[in-house]
Amino acid sequence: MRTPHVVVVMGVAGTGKTTIGPLLAARLGVPYAEGDDFHPAANIAKMSAGTPLTDDDRWPWLDAIGAWAQGRAGLGGVVSSSALKRAYRDRLRAAAPGLVFVHLTGSRELIEDRMSQRQGHFMPTALLDSQFATLQPLEPDEAGVAVDVAGSPEEITERAVRALKALPEPTR
Repeated sequence: MRTPHVVVVMGVAGTGKTTIGPLLAARLGVPYAEGDDFHPAANIAKMSAGTPLTDDDRWPWLDAIGAWAQGRAGLGGVVSSSALKRAYRDRLRAAAPGLVFVHLTGSRELIEDRMSQRQGHFMPTALLDSQFATLQPLEPDEAGVAVDVAGSPEEITERAVRALKALPEPTR
C-alpha cells in the first residue's frame, strides 16, 4: 500500500479486531478507531442481553463508522467493524470509497476459546453462532485480504501488513 488507505479490520466477535486494529494502525503510522465506540447504547444493551442485532440496528452504527472513514480519506486510518455482510461493507464503501478490508479469520473453536477468556466485553459467547451465520466472507471484487488469527498478535499483525502491501494499487 503506497497511498494512505483507510483499513477496516473485520471479522466475527473474538477474532481480535480490538487487539490487531491498534497494532496494525501503529505499523501503518495512522490513527485507530474502535468500532464498538460507534455503537449507540441501545445496541450495546441488546448485545449484552444476548440478543443479536438486526440490520436496522446496524445501519446507524455503520453510517457512523463510514463518516469517520470518509473523514480519514487520503490520510489513512484503521477502524474495527465486524462488517459481516457484503451489504454492510457496501454501505461503508458508499460512505468512504477506497476502503480496504482485513478479514480476521479462524476456527470457531479458537475464536470461542479467546472469547471465553476475555473480560469486561459486552459480547457474550452465546452470540458467536449468530455471527458465523451472518458472516459473508470477502468476495473477489472487494479490496481486502483474509488473515488467519492463529498465533500471537504480533504475528497476525505482520501477516496483515504483508498481505496489505501485496495488494495492487486501486485504479483511479
